[in-house]
Amino acid sequence: MDTPILNKVNIVKVGGAVVEDEQMLTALLQKFAAIEGPKVLVHGGGRSATKMAAQLGIETHMVEGRRVTDEDMLRVVQMVYGGLVNKTLVARLQALGVNAIGLTGADMNIIRAHKRPLKKVRFEDAHEEMVDYGWVGDVDGVDGEALAALIRRTPLVVPVVAPLTHDGMGHMLNTNADTIAAETAKALVPYFKVTLTYCFEKPGVLRDADDDSSVIRDISEASFAALKSEGVVSGGMLPKLENAFASLKGGVSEVVITHWSDLEHEQGSVIHL
Repeated sequence: MDTPILNKVNIVKVGGAVVEDEQMLTALLQKFAAIEGPKVLVHGGGRSATKMAAQLGIETHMVEGRRVTDEDMLRVVQMVYGGLVNKTLVARLQALGVNAIGLTGADMNIIRAHKRPLKKVRFEDAHEEMVDYGWVGDVDGVDGEALAALIRRTPLVVPVVAPLTHDGMGHMLNTNADTIAAETAKALVPYFKVTLTYCFEKPGVLRDADDDSSVIRDISEASFAALKSEGVVSGGMLPKLENAFASLKGGVSEVVITHWSDLEHEQGSVIHL
């Protein structure tokens, strides 16, 4: 393996809908395993957490697409994200010859976060209220030096990162996987040329949510503002794009939002400043 490949890292964030579909997951992991050089997989798993919570008799509360995480739900997401989903992905990648290691933010102190304070939320009916998200974490920092050293071991180590962080005081925190991917990408900029791929079950950012052929191929910060004001981009795509722009401003070389089968970036939406 030559030096140029070793100087690049591909960070792939895969959504929960792909992780929880056996056929899609199998194909995705094969494509991810085929990527040469250093790489990182960041995963979600929200649907699995919701299903597990229901089986345990724990009610799921969502606010504007975000999971409210009380102590019972925190135990569920720790079990599901850090255990069931993460270790399944690691085992599957090992079977494909990938030297994978499963991590949460607490492992090696990789990702430190703080508990989200009460937050004023404006709802679709225009009313506002203060929301306590519970044990939800907002990222303070990622230890890029430690992560880069781990990745560059011989043979190459491939981190598989769960959407869990910690506060340094003994508490695990439920943290948005898109944010973890963006913050990890920024932290690795001093050590690699970084490409960040958000892949999910759609072919990219769509002009019409019901038309998979309506992919918006190029999105700048200016066009994003227009798309947002027109209501073309909304819901869960908003934080994904906000994280994409934040990572580019942090020095990430390339950000693409695309279908899980398009890790070669032949299609999808290219995000640029």
